[in-house]
Amino acid sequence: MEAAQIPQQRAEQLLDAAVRYTEERHWDVCPGTWLEPAGGTERCSCGEAGCAVPGAHPTRADWAGRATGSGAAARRMWSQYPRSSILLPTGRAFDAIDVPESAGFLALARMERMSLPLGPVTRTPDRRMQFFVLPGAAAKADGLVRRVGWDATAIGLRGVGEGRYVTAPPTRVGGTGVVQWARSPSTANRWLPEVEELISPLAYACGREAADARGRVS
Repeated sequence: MEAAQIPQQRAEQLLDAAVRYTEERHWDVCPGTWLEPAGGTERCSCGEAGCAVPGAHPTRADWAGRATGSGAAARRMWSQYPRSSILLPTGRAFDAIDVPESAGFLALARMERMSLPLGPVTRTPDRRMQFFVLPGAAAKADGLVRRVGWDATAIGLRGVGEGRYVTAPPTRVGGTGVVQWARSPSTANRWLPEVEELISPLAYACGREAADARGRVS
């Protein structure tokens, strides 16, 4: 594939994904920053040299108000800014439980063996995973984790809810890689689980991984 075709292909993938999220899942989407060529490398369109998540964050403070659930509006947005990242506002159609990737895969395998209800799950280039659950989960996550004997901050588990967002596939984050689906949206997981159904295996996996990490250091 010629180099000139690659950016065009990426733009088409982003536009297609943004429209599908609105039309098939009824999720709101918001265009974020994007990556721009910069002397043989790429930089975030925000212009900040030390941008923490280049090409994958909101472009303005009122980003949440710009989010749309309309497929036609999403098509217009990504036609105008075709390289924009795809941000999915949380606290609307879903919240997310964000965990370290190693713990996430451990929990995912366990939950599948237990036949627990699961929603979509993303994995990010910074080695995190987000489990999609019904809205309201973020406010309850810390308390639920305490009930099963863990401290959410200490084990790296956090809720992502109202006023925040997750970055959706196939957004590319700087030079680190592409956000991917560990469990893709499908008809089978259209109905999201309650956070209470997943918190125990997630907390257990995060606690185990945190303990193993401390053991490796000592």
